[in-house]
Amino acid sequence: MPPSTGPESVVAPLTPRAAWVMVLALCAGVALSQAFRTVGAIMASPLQTDFKLSAQALGIFSGAFHFAFGAMQLFMGIGIDLHGVRRTVLVAFPIAIAGALLSAVASSYLVLVAGQALIGVGCAPAFLVCTVFIARHFPAARFATVSGMVLAIGGIGMLATGTPLAWLVQAYSWRAGFLVLAVAAALAWLAIWYWVHEPASAVPQVKESIPEAIRQFGALFAMPHTLGIMVLGAVTYAAFISLRGLWLGPLMMERHGYSLVQSGNVALAVSVISLVGAPLFGRLDRDGAARRRWIVICGLVYAALFALIAVLHSAWLDIFGMVLIGMLSGFIVWQYADVRVAYPLTLTGRAMAVFTMAMFLGVALMQWGTGVAASIAAAHGGDPLTAVLATIAILLVLGIAAFAWLPAPKAVSVRS
Repeated sequence: MPPSTGPESVVAPLTPRAAWVMVLALCAGVALSQAFRTVGAIMASPLQTDFKLSAQALGIFSGAFHFAFGAMQLFMGIGIDLHGVRRTVLVAFPIAIAGALLSAVASSYLVLVAGQALIGVGCAPAFLVCTVFIARHFPAARFATVSGMVLAIGGIGMLATGTPLAWLVQAYSWRAGFLVLAVAAALAWLAIWYWVHEPASAVPQVKESIPEAIRQFGALFAMPHTLGIMVLGAVTYAAFISLRGLWLGPLMMERHGYSLVQSGNVALAVSVISLVGAPLFGRLDRDGAARRRWIVICGLVYAALFALIAVLHSAWLDIFGMVLIGMLSGFIVWQYADVRVAYPLTLTGRAMAVFTMAMFLGVALMQWGTGVAASIAAAHGGDPLTAVLATIAILLVLGIAAFAWLPAPKAVSVRS
């Protein structure tokens, strides 16, 4: 049973059991956030048919969620540092519910994009509150492991947007998909309201003004190692979510002639494998320079897989490559662990917010950019999907180069 006191008012420190209960409740928000950001892979073709969308317009539709999500990270980080985990997520998440309902009744493309932007704003604190909660209430040595488990559990939302969503859309419509997700989001909000009550001691007692809180972000950007961390953060997750959340459906349906449900089955397989990858890489985490070297190595393999899918035109080889990408995407949890140790504990909330902002603005830009690449390729008689995947591979290589050669945190260097 939850305490009967108000938000963030529990005095006693959390027991390990209580901390896990609260993390699991917060995972409900992560799961819905994962579901909302990956609906495009299944809804892409029906939406293109209903609204006569080009590939570029489809990229803008999918990118609207991620742009809004990323743009709100700084404000969510301030909210968490000033008002705590519980209040921040409870205030924001109803906006996602409203956005899902608006999307379900959208009568035009612009209304649909507006609904996606509202969903992005509402989901903005979902994973951020988890990372801050873990940093506050779990030992530092367990950060990567617990974060990996949160990503795996939250990834259930991706499973829902595989075969189940494909069946729902095919049997009814894409509008039914948004309605079901709106109901699920409301249930997630209730779970967080009921079970999450962070101790008062975890919320800073010295209150900053909003301008003072914003100025604190300047301390992060002034650190020389921030740029490399953020540039890589902007492309790794963006690559996976652009594939799984937008282009997987068109790839299987247009390149290989799969049905919507068959494409959903592939999306489900990729999602299941990605759930295994996050906790696995969390358990394999190593501190210091070793972690950063392995991030570079995994990033290069990751980019190579996208390049291979770009040029291979065998259905089974493409599926195998996407499954490997799903597994390897688990190394992204190492990037969160790298951020966790790269900044002072007092800046944890804001450091995670800036990193998450980079990740999701990167998703928005990559989905828009790959949409442009697809449209240009089609206009010149090329294969749009080859252009999409090649663009992702090139952006990954550029991000890895920035991470490897720009300054690292003191006493840590990938070149050491």
